[in-house]
Amino acid sequence: MEPPEKGQRSRAAAEPPAAPDGGYAWFILLSCFFVFGLTFGVIKSFGVLFVDIQQHFETTAAGTSWITSITVATVHIAAPVASALSARFSHRSVVMVGGLICSAAVVFGALARSLTDLYITVGFLNGLGYALTWTPTVTMLGLYFEKKRPVANALASAGECILTFSLTPLFQLLIDCFSWRGALLILGGLQLHLCVCGLLLRPIGTPGAAASIRRVTEEEGGFQEDDWHETKPSFQMESELNILEMSEQEAVKDCVEEPDETSSLTQSSTSSPQKTKLRTRVQHYVDYTLITNGRFMVYSMFGVFAALGFFAPSLFLVPYARSKGIKEYQAASLLSISAVLDLVGRVFFGWVANLRLIETVQQLTATVILLGTVLLLCPLASTFSELVAFSAAHGLVYGATVAIHITVLPEVVGVERLGSALGFFMLIRSSGGLLGPPIAGFFIDKMDNYGTGFLMSGVALIVSALFLLILHQMNRRVQGAATTTDTAHKQKKSETKCP
Repeated sequence: MEPPEKGQRSRAAAEPPAAPDGGYAWFILLSCFFVFGLTFGVIKSFGVLFVDIQQHFETTAAGTSWITSITVATVHIAAPVASALSARFSHRSVVMVGGLICSAAVVFGALARSLTDLYITVGFLNGLGYALTWTPTVTMLGLYFEKKRPVANALASAGECILTFSLTPLFQLLIDCFSWRGALLILGGLQLHLCVCGLLLRPIGTPGAAASIRRVTEEEGGFQEDDWHETKPSFQMESELNILEMSEQEAVKDCVEEPDETSSLTQSSTSSPQKTKLRTRVQHYVDYTLITNGRFMVYSMFGVFAALGFFAPSLFLVPYARSKGIKEYQAASLLSISAVLDLVGRVFFGWVANLRLIETVQQLTATVILLGTVLLLCPLASTFSELVAFSAAHGLVYGATVAIHITVLPEVVGVERLGSALGFFMLIRSSGGLLGPPIAGFFIDKMDNYGTGFLMSGVALIVSALFLLILHQMNRRVQGAATTTDTAHKQKKSETKCP
């Protein structure tokens, strides 16, 4: 059998390996499970430390809330950096470095002498570490799962719920025994486990995953086994293929447009491929063309307003309960109750999304509106039993929302652009994560009532649902156009076959 030509071999190598939806994919899911817990689970549990830090530094609710908002904003802003570093080096190494940064940041935060120190350590540096761990892990999960992606995302994000349930009473116990500084020191040790999560991240193109791809290729075209000696991630191989294809297309285009000008043709043929290569390599790390995708930008605007309401409730739930005269451990237990129902919501509604009974965007719209309504009703709760009911309802609907909101992203841009899309989505959403808690804290300080923070969050979520409705209409237009094109193509083929 003759070996395939070089162009054919490049094309075969550039084909992204299929998502296995099983096997080692479950270890990727396990890693993502603990990454969710040790990042966003810690952020949600931070409300237990809120009152003690506020009293220690004798500051306002808005001033203390900046710690969490800086963390959340940094996670979002640094997400494109994490995506680019993962493409340049590897997901595994980036996650391990991120785990070390998280641990060191929290340990140094325990030694803080002012709120500014906490802003820098527990806020900025810890958020940077979270971005370097969370973004590559979620990207790997999307590459390893396709058919079971909604369920995989739901199970992975359940780590946030389970660790919130565990860390909330643990933090309260550590505060009572060692103060909030001791609690941060122990948290720094726990976050070293993020490095272990990074060790589990094996590229999908490694020999175990590449074996099935190699067998198929050998059957179709005699692809040489040596070409798999150093297998690259699918998005990197695809980028290199684009360099070849786009260079050829660009050169042909230049020849067609300027056939009579020899000097211009010569200059174009040499410079255009170089520019194309540069542009393609930049897109390999940061796909800036996503900003021209209308559906992606609409979904990103949903993310901005949703982030305004996502993080403030968990931060202010414990202080709100304590302002109503609820005891410390009872107030802390509200977050645990919310976490349990959050877990139920993620798993159940992730399973529902996997059934494809309705479009994922429609399901997400319904849960976001319901979540905003629940938050608007929170100020009516004043007793412990009423707060338990609110925490349960909030946790269930919040879990239903979070279980599928990332799943919509690959449906909007395609799984091959998920890494860059996730980074850009987090970057755009960062403004909401940064401003949400301080805005809520501002209203709390002005009105002297923690309930106003929940009202602000509820309004922001309902506004975000409007962008989902716009996205749904855009999806229907795209599907309608695709159906029309497909019908016309079939009619043309049938007419060609007729005598």
